[in-house]
Amino acid sequence: MNLTRVSPEGLLLGVGLDLLLGDPRRGHPVAGFGRVASWVERKVYKDSRGRGVVFVGVVVGGAFGAGVVLGRVGKGEVSRVVVTGVVTWAVLGGTSLGREGLFMASALERGDVEAARARLSHLCARDPKGLESAELARATVESVAENTSDAAIAPLFWGAVAGVPGLVVYRAINTLDAMVGYRNPRYERFGWAAARLDDAANWIPARVTGVLTVVYSGSAEAWRVLRRDGGNHPSPNAGRCEAAFAGALGVRLGGANSYGGEVERRPEMGDGRAPEVRDVRRAVRLSRRVGLAAAGMAALVAWGLQ
Repeated sequence: MNLTRVSPEGLLLGVGLDLLLGDPRRGHPVAGFGRVASWVERKVYKDSRGRGVVFVGVVVGGAFGAGVVLGRVGKGEVSRVVVTGVVTWAVLGGTSLGREGLFMASALERGDVEAARARLSHLCARDPKGLESAELARATVESVAENTSDAAIAPLFWGAVAGVPGLVVYRAINTLDAMVGYRNPRYERFGWAAARLDDAANWIPARVTGVLTVVYSGSAEAWRVLRRDGGNHPSPNAGRCEAAFAGALGVRLGGANSYGGEVERRPEMGDGRAPEVRDVRRAVRLSRRVGLAAAGMAALVAWGLQ
């Protein structure tokens, strides 16, 4: 039995469930995975790259095993569609990303900067202390752009080419990066493997995100900025998404960001004005269009691989 056989109907079912329901408020499988990963981290942690490789191998290997088991559950055509749909829904985050963006937009539109600062951690690890409306708007637009790939396009890509195991393994890799892939004293070495594996898993999806952003914004400026500025970001992937969004929205992204009290200065992307509050909703709409386009493409690829 081909465990990576792809169900295009299942992928579309999962996208529909995500659009309708978003992330479950309780009992989210990804949260459960995170608790297991934290337990493994406590058992194997040591300030070394080698231990980080062991950690990633154990946890991602376990996720692959779970994906294989789930793939075996879906032996019949109907059960394969249902299993693929439920797993796709569990690993997608496009709807929840949009909701977080809209929450930020609403808070900033009514001038509630404190609420926006308190909510920013749902989108990124940036230190919200002292950020005013304009900086919060920029942080939100950048996060929506980057996470369009992580939350929507990448899961669909790996689901289309590798079925249920691909869906599960991708979300495991991305979750580990969010947990330990930081350049701080604790994770500089231990989190190295998780961060590099996440870079590899998102290399193609990030570039697909950039191209889809160009196509579905209908903006020649998005293509120009993507080609010119996409490689300027410290991340090999995030810059492709942010540069395309910057060009499509006619704004300028990048600049000084604070993480844990340390200021990181990033090259600017785009030639437009600084982002404003109104650009947050524009970014969310663009992200939604790109995600829906990716869903259609993923289904077509899946049908071609059957």
